[in-house]
Amino acid sequence: MRKATLLAVVAGFVVTACAGTSSPAPTSSASGAPCAKQNLNLVAAGKLTVGTDNPAYPPYFQGGTTKGSEWKFNDPHTGKGFESAVAYAVAAELGFSKAQVNWVVAPFNQTYAPGPKNWDFAIEQIGYSAKRARAVDFSDSYYNESEALVAVKGTPIAQATSISDLKNYRLAAPTGTTSYDIITKVIKPNKEPGSYNSLADTVAAINAHAVDGIVVDYPTALYVADPFVQEVKHSVVVGQFPATAQSEHFGMTFVKGNPLVQCVNRALASLKSSGRLQAITTEWLSKKTNVGNVPVFSNA
Repeated sequence: MRKATLLAVVAGFVVTACAGTSSPAPTSSASGAPCAKQNLNLVAAGKLTVGTDNPAYPPYFQGGTTKGSEWKFNDPHTGKGFESAVAYAVAAELGFSKAQVNWVVAPFNQTYAPGPKNWDFAIEQIGYSAKRARAVDFSDSYYNESEALVAVKGTPIAQATSISDLKNYRLAAPTGTTSYDIITKVIKPNKEPGSYNSLADTVAAINAHAVDGIVVDYPTALYVADPFVQEVKHSVVVGQFPATAQSEHFGMTFVKGNPLVQCVNRALASLKSSGRLQAITTEWLSKKTNVGNVPVFSNA
């Protein structure tokens, strides 16, 4: 979809297993095993139904879409893009063929809301938090990520090298995200931050020069500032925020109490152990980016 330059920009953000790194138990296909396909608690018998938001943005989803499709930008069924590839890899570990995986639209704010769903799990950069985990069950991490600042080239904020350098600018992020928390809890700017309902609205704000910079998760920053994409016009990834013990990790979400989460965790452990998850991460979040090296902001 885009020209690729082999970069190591996400080498410091490799996928790691969550607490508990014992040897992974294989996903069993024996008929009596709880993770055998016929024993899984699924919304549609014989199918693994996966939810994600629409539009489905790169680098998480790629491959485009067909005319008349309900999917905007990218159809998750292509298997291309980081989260689409992760979902299909998990499905394969559970014994599902690609044809047995179905995608449905899952609005982001519903992925961590209580109540029944029309998907088995949702995957769309859902950051784990204790509050969200009271309403839904989370899988183990499939990606530990950092946040980054995107700004327009040549503007004063693009010269920032430390967190304190950002305090006098108007920053923005989607409401209810870890990105917004970085602004209010880490940067603590002197100007009221912009808070928008979606990533698309946040991007529109900086393109309209309503804000000086936007904070988004690092993979999204790589995409919106990609010189061959430029969702944020004339943009640059100014810097990454230092990773901490509280750094966000992405997990799939499930209806509370669904035993499927244990089977997905087994699948993830297998993918981590084999190196397959890291290969997917490298393919979609490192090799297919063109923004160059992105420094880490100092805490000064």
